[in-house]
Formats: sequence, structure tokens, C-alpha cells
Amino acid sequence: MKVALVTGASSGIGEATARRLDRDGWRLLLVARRADRVEALAGELRDADALPLDLTEHDAPARARERAQREGALHLLVNNAGAAWRARFGGDDGGWENVRRTMEINFDAVLRLTEALLPLLRASAPSSIVNVSSTAGRIARPGVGAYSASKFALAGWSEALHYEEAEHGVHVGNVLPGFVATEGFPQEQLTRSARTRWMVSKPETVAEAIVQAGPGGKAERYVPRAYGLVPVLRSALPGVVRRVVG
Repeated sequence: MKVALVTGASSGIGEATARRLDRDGWRLLLVARRADRVEALAGELRDADALPLDLTEHDAPARARERAQREGALHLLVNNAGAAWRARFGGDDGGWENVRRTMEINFDAVLRLTEALLPLLRASAPSSIVNVSSTAGRIARPGVGAYSASKFALAGWSEALHYEEAEHGVHVGNVLPGFVATEGFPQEQLTRSARTRWMVSKPETVAEAIVQAGPGGKAERYVPRAYGLVPVLRSALPGVVRRVVG
């Protein structure tokens, strides 16, 4: 039996990923803060248990490890849980505190959970870790500096971990979505225009990329794929990109 643990599973990309893996016959451990939502989802799926957790809590990694160990194996960890608060660094609601809380959930919590589960993933090899970063982890925009900082850090760490864990049979993939229409971020400004609608992906599309970057063995997947040009343009034409973004 293949066992996967998916974080941020109560809605959006996490929920879509859980449903996608369920169709492939995975045994699922679903982690999210909203107990009612994640328990309802687990009840809809073929073979899933809910694990209500706030991953920023001190004992969250240990609790997740204890629950996963009861399964006897862990073949896939999807680090999807995250958050964003739009703010300029020099504004009233920005500054270090906004960076701190963003890094806590988007980066620190991912590292702490991965560290706790890595021995089980190694013991279950071949296995996979998928970290959901963002295209904002390759290029920054005004007002989302804290979010970009957390996703830049996650993308860099994921790349290093990809090399480090290969010898242990643990594949590490990185998924970098662009704009995704979710419950919290409907992206209405982009979807209402035919010129920009192509830029917005569905959670199900990202879930498919997660499967490709995990069991599928891809090291990196942009969603949509055309967003893979972003870092290329950023490197080749930095001045042009700065003018467009700024």
C-alpha cells in the first residue's frame, strides 16, 4: 500500500492533490488546521484519515511523525501548506514581523516537518517529497516580498535536498505555480479578461504537476509550463523584466 501525507489539505491545491492521489489508490494522511474541513474531505475519500494540525506549533512535527509511523511506511510527503499576507516592507502592516510569520509557515514549518519524517521516507524508499514553492520563488513583485522570500528559500533548499537525498532513494521535486484560482485567491482581476485568463491555473492542474514531481520523478515543474520562461528571461534580460514588473 502506498502512503502519502499531504499538508494544507482542507482546500485549494491540497484538496485537489488529495483527490488526485485518492483516484490512484493511495492511502492518505491529510493535514490541515481546519479540522471540520479536513475531516469532511477524509470522509469523502476511499482511504484517508484527517490529522488536524497547525504546523507552526512546537509539537506538530512529532505528532505527524507518530501518526505516520503507525502506518508502517511513508512513500510521499507533499509540503503544500502555506500562507501569504500582501504588504510592502516599509508599510504599516509590513516589515520584519510580516516576513517572520510568512517564513514560519512557508519555510520553517516545511523544514521541521520534513526533518521529522525523513527517516521514515528513507526507510520506505523509493519515496518522494514534493515541495510546493511558487513562480514568486524565482522572481519578486512589489507588495509580496515576504512571500517571495519564503518561496525563494524553499526553492533553493529543495534543490539542495534533491541532490542530498538521491543516494537514500528519496526523490525531491519542486512545483512552482503561478497564479492559481483558489477559495482564498479567486484571481478575479485576471480571469475576467481573455488576455490574462491563460495565466491562471486550476488547483487540479497543480495537483497533476505534484504527481509528476513526486512519483513521476520530475525535479521541477512550473504551472503553467510557460512560466518556466520567467527565470530564463530574468537572467537574460534583467533590465527589461524589472521595468515590466516594477
